[in-house]
Amino acid sequence: MTQVDFYILPDTTLEARLDFACRLAETIAGKGYRLHLHTEDEAMASDLDERLWTFRPEAYLPHALLGSEMAESVAVTIGWEQPPEPSAAAPMALLNLDPGIPEWFSRFERVAEIINQHQQVLVAKRECWQTYKQRGYPVKAHQLKG
Repeated sequence: MTQVDFYILPDTTLEARLDFACRLAETIAGKGYRLHLHTEDEAMASDLDERLWTFRPEAYLPHALLGSEMAESVAVTIGWEQPPEPSAAAPMALLNLDPGIPEWFSRFERVAEIINQHQQVLVAKRECWQTYKQRGYPVKAHQLKG
């Protein structure tokens, strides 16, 4: 069954949420997962794509937008509509930055959700938390310090 982790940030900005998403993506990929970052829309996907190249000067996290030529050859993909193809090569994780839950989330071994203190994010992610719990998925919260 899919394990769901909520990371709760003290910050209120989208920038802080996306910056943490980059650090978390590096950690998840470093644990051997194929990772898909699911964004709200194309603009957020493009922003995240840029951030993954620049979030830490010494970091290198090979990634690609889903549907691009490189998407098949990297362990980290970014998309906003469809899920990546299933992988037999490594366990799969989803970092969900969309306000809702993608209907295909359960094909992943792990799901990460990031909450910050922005009112719209709080409301949307509370609903996600309740949905996961009502469906019987194991949910864990990680309260992060500033």
